[in-house]
Amino acid sequence: MTTQKASLAMRASFLLTLYLLSSLHNAYAATTRLSAAQQKKTEAREKAIKMAKMRAAGQDVVGMTKEAAELRSYELRKKKKKGILKRREASLAQVLFPGASPEEYVAGERIPAFVELVESKKTQLPFEYYDLPTCPEPHEKIQKRFKWRKNLGSRLMGHQHKMAPFIFSAKGDVSCTTLCMMEVGPKNIRWMRKLVDRQYRINLTLDQLPVLMRSKELNYAVRGYPIGFKALASSTGLQDDQYFMYNHFKFTITYREDPGEFEGIRITGFDVHPVSIAHKVDNVKVEEGKILENSSSSSFPTCTRDSSPVNEPDTYLALRSGASGGDMKVLYSYEVDWVESDIPWADRWDVYLVGSPDDEIHYFAIVNSLMIV
Repeated sequence: MTTQKASLAMRASFLLTLYLLSSLHNAYAATTRLSAAQQKKTEAREKAIKMAKMRAAGQDVVGMTKEAAELRSYELRKKKKKGILKRREASLAQVLFPGASPEEYVAGERIPAFVELVESKKTQLPFEYYDLPTCPEPHEKIQKRFKWRKNLGSRLMGHQHKMAPFIFSAKGDVSCTTLCMMEVGPKNIRWMRKLVDRQYRINLTLDQLPVLMRSKELNYAVRGYPIGFKALASSTGLQDDQYFMYNHFKFTITYREDPGEFEGIRITGFDVHPVSIAHKVDNVKVEEGKILENSSSSSFPTCTRDSSPVNEPDTYLALRSGASGGDMKVLYSYEVDWVESDIPWADRWDVYLVGSPDDEIHYFAIVNSLMIV
């Protein structure tokens, strides 16, 4: 009997000890969770103060600097969440394109750019890029080498992407290069003026990335670039409004290179700065619509290896007929600058969602037009 009592006492003592240890463990876990939550709130408060100071200092959110990327990521923090009940941090690439993997390119590799529809937010009527008086599309043999991976949106809408006439090679800088000469008749000039009035924009993609016009000074980024622009009579002092078209394009492609993580390079940005310039072509005989290859700089003094066209009012290319009422001559040209950046491939979509004054981009619009299937 005494032995049974002693056994029950030992069992009761063991259970009491186990209960006390469990209570202590639960209390410690609760304290740890509370401490972690408080630390998380403190870190969030400190980060909010840091970001507010950056904004007050005039830091932009559209640049490719480390500070701009940090501020951009902070402003998109609520959108960078995955999950329903337990939401966790993720990149926009994981949210928008689950399962998509980056493409790597080796130096010198040809990278095709594709043209999309020429569209306007003022009207629902789109046009094909090659409906415009622009350089002809690449030869069929070249296009067969580079096929656009059709997405769900393209299949449903019946869009057919075609290769752009520009040539891009990985890490291959291109100085001012003439592309082709086109002659624009009076009828097409009137049509182009209407497109400028209705703010039509040209859209290109490189490595599935839409081209951007961005300005760190004005802190905005807009997809695509306009066909041209209009100078109001009130600002020029002339009787009529003046129309000008863009015919030179400065492309900037940012990339990331990390031999320890992957081979080659990954494209993280695709920008364009359009320029309107009246190239000196009066004394040059060039076949209309023919792609110019290895053209000498002496033939076109406004486009050489040592000079880069800029937007100057004195040299704008006006959308009007020639001096004798004939066709308007347009010389298209472009240049390419590759710039290394620390922006990760997974964060390259952030700038498209930070918003801009005249180009609202939504998740579903991007998924519909660029989703890989």
